[in-house]
Amino acid sequence: MSGVRVLVGTRKGAFVLTADGTRKGWTVDGPHFPGWEMYHLKGSPADPDRIYASQSTGWHGQVMQRSDDGGKSWNPIGNEFSYDGVPGTHQWYDGTPHPWEFARVWHLEPSHTDPDVVLAGVEDAALFRSSDGGQTWHELSGLREHGSGPHWQPGAGGMCLHTILVDPRDADRMYVAISAAGAFRTTDGGKTWQPINRGLKSEGIPDPEAEVGHCVHRIAMNPQRPEVLFMQKHWDVMRSDDGGDSWHEISGNLPTDFGFPIDVHAHEPDTVYVVPITSDMHHFPPDGKLRVYRSRTGGNEWEPLTNGLPQQNCYVNVLRDAMSVDTLDDCGIYFGTTGGQVYASADAGDTWNAIVRDLPPVLAVEVQTLP
Repeated sequence: MSGVRVLVGTRKGAFVLTADGTRKGWTVDGPHFPGWEMYHLKGSPADPDRIYASQSTGWHGQVMQRSDDGGKSWNPIGNEFSYDGVPGTHQWYDGTPHPWEFARVWHLEPSHTDPDVVLAGVEDAALFRSSDGGQTWHELSGLREHGSGPHWQPGAGGMCLHTILVDPRDADRMYVAISAAGAFRTTDGGKTWQPINRGLKSEGIPDPEAEVGHCVHRIAMNPQRPEVLFMQKHWDVMRSDDGGDSWHEISGNLPTDFGFPIDVHAHEPDTVYVVPITSDMHHFPPDGKLRVYRSRTGGNEWEPLTNGLPQQNCYVNVLRDAMSVDTLDDCGIYFGTTGGQVYASADAGDTWNAIVRDLPPVLAVEVQTLP
């Protein structure tokens, strides 16, 4: 029977949760790297034993790790990044004459087909690629050199490149999201990029409909229909049916359209999940009730999913990388909270249970479906 491995990054270490295909009887392994902030862990779709991880502390800066045995053991990788041939380092900015300070790796995106190829989105916003399993990294500098680059501004969490989507049909076609610059697309493997923010509106910036400057929190796609994208931004849930060329709002009957994560059912391209929170000032669920909202129609019509989730006195948050789905026949949905709970649903969101509690605040949740 196939199974799942849930990779959980927290403010004080990483945890690996495993179960068989019934998704009951979870095993909890960790903490790995206790005391370190684990911004992101992600497994390779091409190799179930390969996992990449990003860790950092104020004392030691940014360090990258790789496991080749499903998280049982780890080895540091990639001691250097290279900005256009100028060496950088995983430690705090090394003093080289470069205007873009390297703070941390926010997101890792392994190749669909090659376990040694992996992309990394960093802060300040830049995109890197490794083709040797993370040993060396080279910047895809066309993004940062886009003419809009000087106008990018940091969001509340920093100027981070936090989302990377690769079209499973064409690895040269990629999407990224930057807080608070917006979404960008390449069709030539990262050599050139174009902003894809038409239809976004953001109050509080000089031009509410500007080409760049929008605080996009997360974008998602279903690999069966990669031209359709879904977005959670700083206010508004959005959809694009043309690969980002244009966007329209699908917030519909949500109690609030502010939130961080968004994800899509593995087998139903029109089934979308979000976790609304009260506002950009109050990062907790409306009325203290933790609810995932699901749309089976690609947006506008949303239903609250509450069975097994706390419906009183709950004031946690769910961060942008803290939701994921598996690819089993009955699609599983997973999310982690700043209160240290990881919830799972083995029936597409109809019922939930906490598979682990009392972890440090959860920063990221990713799932590997195991053979």
